[in-house]
Amino acid sequence: MLSVDEARARLLAAARPLDLSESLPLGSCQGRILAAPLASGICVPPLDNSAMDGYAVRAVEAVEGALLPVAQRIPAGSIGQPLAAGTVARIFTGAPIPEGADAIVMQEDTVVEADAVRILRGAKPEAHIRRRGEDISAGQVVLPAGTHLGPAHLGVAASVGATELSVQRRLRVAVFFTGDELVAPGEPLPPGRIYNSNRATLTALLTQLGVEVIDLGTVADTLESTVAALQDASLRAEVVMTTGGVSVGEEDHVKAAVTQLGSLDMWKVAMKPGKPLAFGKVNDADFVGLPGNPVSAFVVFCLFARPFLLTRMGAVWQPPQAFEVTAAFSRSRAGDRREFLRARIENGRAVLFPNQSSGALTSMAWAEGLVDIEAGRTVAEGDRVPFIPMAALLG
Repeated sequence: MLSVDEARARLLAAARPLDLSESLPLGSCQGRILAAPLASGICVPPLDNSAMDGYAVRAVEAVEGALLPVAQRIPAGSIGQPLAAGTVARIFTGAPIPEGADAIVMQEDTVVEADAVRILRGAKPEAHIRRRGEDISAGQVVLPAGTHLGPAHLGVAASVGATELSVQRRLRVAVFFTGDELVAPGEPLPPGRIYNSNRATLTALLTQLGVEVIDLGTVADTLESTVAALQDASLRAEVVMTTGGVSVGEEDHVKAAVTQLGSLDMWKVAMKPGKPLAFGKVNDADFVGLPGNPVSAFVVFCLFARPFLLTRMGAVWQPPQAFEVTAAFSRSRAGDRREFLRARIENGRAVLFPNQSSGALTSMAWAEGLVDIEAGRTVAEGDRVPFIPMAALLG
């Protein structure tokens, strides 16, 4: 069996970034991958400006108790006159600093007396002033190629005046699901059958990632049907993804079908949940086979498929950052596989979901993250353990 890190390294090494880009209006770029770096042609802010509503002053004059006349009023969007000695300028947040001023006194630290203002707390030079180019300088690359664009990135692009961005074309991912026991929600549930939760989970995970999902539905548990589905999927997408059928049972046909049409490079990982993982090629498409158990499929997607797909999309993937928390549980028996336990933080301690079965999908809905326990480790209550938040796993 491969370790988690070895398996992921192999996947990432095989991930070929897309090299097909398109220009889109800024409002259509949410969730897309930036194809070319974005450099700013301006400084942000473009001028020195006030970070507060208050008064622009010379700090040497704005001492505690000073009474200074208000010579001008500068709202945001207006340019004031040079500040005359011995005066102050009423100024508002975002308004340019007048020539001669070197500090802002907050209005809360003043009292208005007729046409003058009394300083209740003296100002220090540079107080509450945002300098030109403090956030972004002209010529600075504000978004590197490979950025997975979210709301903050689009805001940065807008702040430098960008109206459109060059983004990678959406990666096409075809999915299908194996198992004669699977029934679509809304249909009658015969004895011995189960509703297909993996379809809803996987398509949602892929949609959230920003790929183009090609959903081919459920495929019968026969080698012939699986081969036909793989062939169809490989001609319609850059990546084919399945759940189930990658173990060693007599009814698990995906492994044999991939081998018949292409190649299978790996399919066992020393982890729990989610030991079976298939990766290979079907015609020109990459193939990723997730386990059939719903928790295993979810965890394996987060740890392997998501970084692989992001790299294929042209994104720069960063490993999810874990932080240490105190265990509110014990594990007296060391496992021979690395375990990812569904947990949440309560009173600063990691509490496990009572049922850690790979079939208990409610544990994923309940969990705030995964406790990462290396193979061979025992845990006593009170030990420090790594915790990976779901937000880090799902980006």
